[in-house]
Amino acid sequence: MNSGKTIFSQLMNFLPAYEFRQCLERYNGNYKIKSFSCWDQFLCMAFAQLTYRESLRDIQACLRATNQKTYHMGIRGKVSRNTLAHANQVRDWHIYADFAQVLIKKARALYVNDSFGVELDQTAYALDATTIDLCLTLFPWAEFRKHKGAVKLHTLLDLRGNIPSMIFVTHGKIHEVNILDEIPIEAGAFYIVDRGYLDFARLYKVHRSAAFFVIRAKSNFRFKRLYSQNVDKATGLQCDQIISLVGHYVKKDYPERIRRIRFYDAPQNRRLVFLTNNFNLPALTITELYQRRWQIELFFKWIKQHLRIKAFYGTSENAVKTQIWIAISIYVLVAIVKKQLKLDRSLYSILQILSITIFEKMPILQALTTIDVKEQNADFENQLNLFS
Repeated sequence: MNSGKTIFSQLMNFLPAYEFRQCLERYNGNYKIKSFSCWDQFLCMAFAQLTYRESLRDIQACLRATNQKTYHMGIRGKVSRNTLAHANQVRDWHIYADFAQVLIKKARALYVNDSFGVELDQTAYALDATTIDLCLTLFPWAEFRKHKGAVKLHTLLDLRGNIPSMIFVTHGKIHEVNILDEIPIEAGAFYIVDRGYLDFARLYKVHRSAAFFVIRAKSNFRFKRLYSQNVDKATGLQCDQIISLVGHYVKKDYPERIRRIRFYDAPQNRRLVFLTNNFNLPALTITELYQRRWQIELFFKWIKQHLRIKAFYGTSENAVKTQIWIAISIYVLVAIVKKQLKLDRSLYSILQILSITIFEKMPILQALTTIDVKEQNADFENQLNLFS
């Protein structure tokens, strides 16, 4: 790459500009805009994510202090706190949501052959949601409890590469199980969910779509055992049963047989019961699949720690969703760069390097391979397994 370009400019060159223009045209994003385009807005918000800016005033101060470099970063409009605040408030957040999906599609293609610890030919997804707390006084549209505001980030995570396949940003009152109605089910794929998603009518739709689910059973789950299969109890498996549901309504929701697997987790000293509609995989593989669901918990923890999605630059719903989607775009962009440059670093390390070299004029590959970054916080160790 041209060593005369800043690291930031080289990083942004990995973004597909044509697809961004398509997203703009779809929502008429630059209509009547004479200066500070949607691309300028995206770059300023990307800069804020990469350098951990605390506020709009912080963004303005940093970019104006390096005013001679902003043009070479690709920012053509004048950076102003009021202009950026207005852009976040009125410019359609769908532009950035659609662009994030473009990046997600590109990233998934790069990681399609990666292993996630289970020998499986099919795609495996983990589905879950995390709550982002908001001040109800500042965000009255996000009412969650009587004195509390929140939005929920519902995520379908592709376990190959830990790339978010689909993301839904909703009000905090929306229950997780409702998102099962919004997800287009992929035939042959595995959907791994926690027991909060236990709705047999919705699970039966997954089954009828020729896909598979793995879910934990609730403690009051009622069933009738039809027959049992042999298990190796030395592995922690306690039973592998074919069952039918008990109860008029629940049997109406799911009229077919289900596989029930009970597993003893010795390190945690607890018994786990899993339900699945897959009758072919070994029982131990089903338990291993569910264990990989923890990857989505690490994903949520990681993005909350390393991206700006807990403190927001604007208070409107449009501003919040714009910031979340641009944050997701930056996460996926760094994952794309890691794969395309064949970097043997965690995403955490890459972000740390980028944050301090953003204005440097040197090849980005050199910057990301010659600087030695030590992980200082022991809390990150589990996450490094996720993003290494």
